[in-house]
Amino acid sequence: METFSELGINSELVAKLNAIGFVSPTEVQAAAIPPIMQGKDVIVRSKTGSGKTGAFLVPIINGARHGDSIYALIIVPTRELALQVTSVASKLCTGSLRVATVYGGASINVQVQQIRNGANIIVGTPGRLLDLYERGALYLEKVRYLVLDEADIMLDMGFIDDIEEIISKLGSNRQTMLFSATMPREIQTIASRHMNSTRTSIEVGSEDDLTVNTIAHKYAVVSNNAKFAALLAYIDEHKPKKAIIFTNTKYEADKIHSLLRSSGMNAILMHGGLTQAKREYSLRMFRGNAQFLISTNLASRGLDIVSVTDIINFDVPDVATVYIHRTGRTARLGREGVAFTIATPQELNMIRDIEYKANIRMERINVETGKFEQAVRNALAHGQHGSYMGHSRFHGYGQRNEGHAGSRDRRFRDRSGFHRRPRHTEFRP
Repeated sequence: METFSELGINSELVAKLNAIGFVSPTEVQAAAIPPIMQGKDVIVRSKTGSGKTGAFLVPIINGARHGDSIYALIIVPTRELALQVTSVASKLCTGSLRVATVYGGASINVQVQQIRNGANIIVGTPGRLLDLYERGALYLEKVRYLVLDEADIMLDMGFIDDIEEIISKLGSNRQTMLFSATMPREIQTIASRHMNSTRTSIEVGSEDDLTVNTIAHKYAVVSNNAKFAALLAYIDEHKPKKAIIFTNTKYEADKIHSLLRSSGMNAILMHGGLTQAKREYSLRMFRGNAQFLISTNLASRGLDIVSVTDIINFDVPDVATVYIHRTGRTARLGREGVAFTIATPQELNMIRDIEYKANIRMERINVETGKFEQAVRNALAHGQHGSYMGHSRFHGYGQRNEGHAGSRDRRFRDRSGFHRRPRHTEFRP
């Protein structure tokens, strides 16, 4: 088995890698790092959880030069992924290298100051990167490394125009890296437009295998009224060590949070109705000792916590790609994991669709809901829905499929009626 040293990585960085448990490169890292270090543009397709972040961070940090200003720009689709990439980069940076993270929903003045303090690597979402450039706070002419991470997600979320504009601000003397779990035609078009003709394409695993093979996929069928009891029954029987529970709405996430906390469980809440500070606090708690994170699809993209053992879909995802991204939060870097979905009889066709499009087989299991039904009724009758860690929050419930910002003026509905939301509301102020 190859080591990072055998790939030509300097000894100081190898020591940093070993310190955080990266002893040997993953398959995608072993395939991508050598051509990147040779200065080639790369297009890398590899499934979620295979180690793509390390595949670009390691050669970028290894390639730092004395006196570099901003020499690397890493564009990601979400704040959460930006924070995750920054966390890994900060642990690996050697010498005086500094990383700055920029995204909407946080103080732009603080981010400007981070850049002025001498950032060498910028990790950011497209909207905030453009905001900073237009303010004259971000100079991109000397960028030598450009990374488009989770390119397929950025395409789905409508960021391609922003990305094209950012690339137009860069100098031509750069190395471009594109990483994606899938490779739709639009992504290949971007690569053809912005990469040189000698680019290297790297594909790890079959394109049909969209999830890692160390995930056990399971589901149970219950009536809609028994879903909360089914959740408690699964937790009671299977005792997940660390789990993310996904819902389609903030309202359901609030109810589950109340239910689990009233049952004495260490549960944390995260969705778009919370402030950015509270969401970051939730992630810190979940990376620590919290057992459950209840979230909408906000946590399905880019969240990398290797200790997650179970993904619980309280709601069946509307489309197979959402299922793939959700379940990609477990079984990271070769570990094993379980994905459990609670379905109603009317949703069995969606289960079959997920199996077909994700190229998986899901095992049907039984959960004994009877002994939990009264406990659920009692807990929900007395629970403080719409609270965060016991504090009253907001009243706008019921928005479905939050976090997707694919159109310029999407409509959404809450209890006060219909509203318009400008493009990228979830990701830029």
